[in-house]
Amino acid sequence: MIGYYIHHQGEGHRQRAAAIAAAYRGPMTLIGTGLGARLNGIPCLDLPDDRLPHGQFDGRDKAIRPPALHYAPLHHTGVRERVALIANWIAEAQPDLMIVDVSVEVAMLARLASVPVAYVRLSGRRSDPPHCDAFASAQALLAPFAEPLDDMEIPEWVKQKTFYANGIIPTGIARSVDPTRVLVVAGRGGEAADGARWAAAAAAVPDRTWRVIGPSVVPARIPENLEFAGWVDGADAEIASAGVVIGAAGDGLVSAVLAHERPFICFPEPRAFDEQAVKAERLAALGAAVVPAIWPEAEQWRMLIAAAERQPSQRPAALRVRDGAERVARWLEQLTQAPQALREARS
Repeated sequence: MIGYYIHHQGEGHRQRAAAIAAAYRGPMTLIGTGLGARLNGIPCLDLPDDRLPHGQFDGRDKAIRPPALHYAPLHHTGVRERVALIANWIAEAQPDLMIVDVSVEVAMLARLASVPVAYVRLSGRRSDPPHCDAFASAQALLAPFAEPLDDMEIPEWVKQKTFYANGIIPTGIARSVDPTRVLVVAGRGGEAADGARWAAAAAAVPDRTWRVIGPSVVPARIPENLEFAGWVDGADAEIASAGVVIGAAGDGLVSAVLAHERPFICFPEPRAFDEQAVKAERLAALGAAVVPAIWPEAEQWRMLIAAAERQPSQRPAALRVRDGAERVARWLEQLTQAPQALREARS
């Protein structure tokens, strides 16, 4: 039995967990906020929200807390209920392993409840005390990206505990590419995209069809070759069929772009611990994405698209992997063998 905690910031955590759960051959329960309606029958434990009243989770709670924690607001009913629900589920389900994607506090809660933890290690500069404590206390670490994309400053002992697994994407997606389509992907983890910028870009390249998926502010004037589709359920299929993909440097989008070998223009968004900035730096260094230093002028878009279209054949083979969920599932089966053997010996 595995419990899989999913952070509510953005959509990538849930999508990654759903792909892994579908590939895992044992029982798994997904744990998080607002999961029930979006998991296609996968067992889940729904948690109350732990965000502050303004509703935006930015990792800051303005509370006095020990250096081992990131987020511990005081007098928060949702936090108290979450802790109780997770602890009660652990006591009843007796899990062999908890995957935590991501929360230092939940990882420590599981460890205090005598459960081995596999901690999901995201990109960025995460050498602060809370992250190091979580890494040290975990049985193993899971990085949802290829090893060449890792931050060059990560300590060697952290790398030694890490299982690298890029290509964690939904399976069975056919790739019928439309080379004339430019797909702009706006994620759920940040602010809505500036539709006026995409209108200007589309107008500068009128011989391509442009489509924006995800939250975006729709401008008053939209060129005929531009469509704002809003949130869509089949984002991976759209990424797989796009001629060129434009978006941020979140793990979910980067994994899909690389797995489907799509040309990529990357605009990293500000994130805690420089998560997306570090990922974009590595993508650029490996020739895996075009990463403009500033927002392009209208006349630069053709050049950027042409540069992106040369990328896929030049990328390292380690980045072009599509079976990440299967590899993680088999790795998890190996991790859970030791706790099962220990439990049988005690019974």
